[in-house]
Order: sequence, then C-alpha cells, then structure tokens
Amino acid sequence: MRVAIIGAGPAGAMAAVRLARAGASVMLFDPSHPREKPCGGGLTGRALALVSGVIDIRSLPAVVVKSATVEGPERSAHVALIDRDATPDSSLLVVSRAVFDRALVEAAVAAGARLVPEKAVDVTCQPGRMTVRTDRRELDIDYLLGADGANSVVRKKLARPFGRAELSVAAGFFVHGATASSIAVKTTCDQPGYLWSFPRPDHLAVGICAAAAHHATSGVLRAQSSTWIEQHGLHRNTRLTPYAWPIPSIGYQARGDVRIGGEGWMLLGDAAGLVDPLTREGIYFALLSGLWAADALATTAGTPAASRYADRVLREIHPELDRAARLSRLFLTPAFSSLFVRALDQSEGIRNVFVDLVGGLQPYRGLRRRLLATREWGLAVRAIQMHLTPGFTGTMTAVALPQEM
Repeated sequence: MRVAIIGAGPAGAMAAVRLARAGASVMLFDPSHPREKPCGGGLTGRALALVSGVIDIRSLPAVVVKSATVEGPERSAHVALIDRDATPDSSLLVVSRAVFDRALVEAAVAAGARLVPEKAVDVTCQPGRMTVRTDRRELDIDYLLGADGANSVVRKKLARPFGRAELSVAAGFFVHGATASSIAVKTTCDQPGYLWSFPRPDHLAVGICAAAAHHATSGVLRAQSSTWIEQHGLHRNTRLTPYAWPIPSIGYQARGDVRIGGEGWMLLGDAAGLVDPLTREGIYFALLSGLWAADALATTAGTPAASRYADRVLREIHPELDRAARLSRLFLTPAFSSLFVRALDQSEGIRNVFVDLVGGLQPYRGLRRRLLATREWGLAVRAIQMHLTPGFTGTMTAVALPQEM
C-alpha cells in the first residue's frame, strides 16, 4: 500500500511509524520540518505512554514541571504536581516542539518512511486512487492522510475549512533566555480564553488563546502577552519571537457535523479538530489519531478504513471534547476561578483533582461527580448556578514563574 501523509507533526509522524513498521510504503510530506510551534509543548503521562515504544523521551531535553501557582482575584494557591522522587516519565514534561517532532520523524524514517521536503498544494480523489500535487510534482497514491494542521489543504479540498465558531486564536511570543520549573494560573477579566507560559529548556512559550468568535485579533492578543511579559520583567535580557496560529476543535461541532474521512483519505490531529477546547491541548489526541488511522488501514476486512477510524474518534474522543467545550463556559470565568482558587488553597481533595487534570489522568466524564465528592459545596453550588446561567465570560491565564537569570 502506498500512503502519502501530509504534515510531519506528531499525528503524521506517529501514523508513519506505525504504517512503515507494518510494511506500507510511506511518504511523509513537510517542507518546513522541524520547526518550533506556538503550543505549550506539554506532554502528559498519557501522551508519554503513547510514544514510549517509539522514542526515548528521557534522551530529549525537557523541563519537568514540578508545581503550579494558581492566582485568583483575592488569593493564590501553590500546588505540587509531582513528588520529589517522581521520575520524568511519570510527570508533566515540557519539550521543544522542534526537538520532539524531529525525534518522531527520525523514528518514522528509521522504520522505513520517506521524508519528502515538499509542500502539498492540492489533492484530488478519484475512485480507487488519490492524487497529491506538490510544488514540484504530481503523484498517485493508494491512501492519503491529512495531518497538516488547522489550515489543512486536505481538509479544504476534501471536507470543508473550519468555521469561526470552531476556532480559537493563539498569539504570543517565545521568550528566549528565560525558563522555569513551575507554572502558574492567573485569572483576568479580558476576553474568554487564557494566557499561558510554558517553560521549555531554553525559553518560555507565552501567549493568549481566545475563541475566534469573540473577534480578538492576533495583534490584540500579542499585545496583551507583551504587557504580561513586561510586568514580570521577562523583557530584560531576553529575545522575543512573535507567533500566531489558529487552533480548531470538533468539540464545538455536533456529532453529525463531524467529517474526518472518506474513500481513500482521513484527517488526523489538528486537521481533524482533535484539540481540547478548554485547555487547547492537542498533542495527546494527535498521537492517538495517528495510531488509530494506521490501525484502521491495517485492518482490511469489514467496513472501510475511514469509517472505522471516524467511528472510533466519535465514540472515544468527541464526547470528551464536547464536555470540554461546555465546561469552558464555566471554568473560564473570574467568578468560578476565584472559588476554585480558594478551594485549591483549602482542600486537599480539590488539589488532587487539579493535579490529575493537569496530568491528563482525570477525564471530563466523571469530573463533576469527583468534585462533589470533595464536599466543597460552595464550589459545587456555584458551578451548577453558573452552568445554568447564560452569558458568563472571563479569562483564565496560565503563567510560568521564571528562574533567576
């Protein structure tokens, strides 16, 4: 089987590894691999488990995030994320995306895939055949996997582009010359969304993510990020590199509106909209989609591969993203954040929930039940009131505390 994969990020590279190991002829198209990307780069325990048989994560430079400081309007709470004796692969790691993506692609090439540094500019679908046209040539293949991000050419040609209601806008700066081992969360009263700063080995990734439906431009978000950077003294002795990028999620789509595959093609990762609409975390889902797409292609009997893949995504991922979209209307509000910070400061049970959410161990399904079990009744009552009351807005910001320079 000849498979073309457009995009060499985590989704495309993971699919390439699995397919090449199974004996498929794999071409991995990406003209700018590897590059730094505007996501936080956080790898949760469940993401680490997926790559454990593909790359040696311990060999990559990474920051082990040890704690988080959550700040509200009236107080703050400090939460330890790992024990002193925890190993790096049991905690939240933050890596450079250029380094992480390169390691995955090298694993794919070692398995037999071919990295092609060409840009896919068009794809067409005909019965029994797919055609990919790059900036240099045209070739026919048996199957096409689109792992080319939010602006996916595969999605645009074979499905439809994401609408504004399905997108968030992320904009900010890489702050070269500063890093940390702790993250913090701070509420603000700006547009719904959050500002983050994730500590990578040699820089901070600082930015704001907001729903595109609120019409916050990348320039406005970048200006807010710049203000935060200056307020925390991170503009001194550092170099700032700006970025902006759209982030899609099918969590905003009804199940019946989701289309991520058809005869001869599938969409993976961000191109499929597999991003948490609350945290905007997508690496885990990207890796998972690459594995699932490859597994669907490896099963020749029964329903078509795209149908098997889509059914699995809709059954196992979409419900979680749908819950996250609904919860974001509650969590990204100053009023709820204030209650949550107070509960974090006073309740070990709430701190345990927070740690598991950060580490990817607590799904959204069952979250309300677990919060109720902590007996933080004020938080629970407010959550119910806010969940039933339309019109709440607010912002949650995640920030990293810099080391001394």
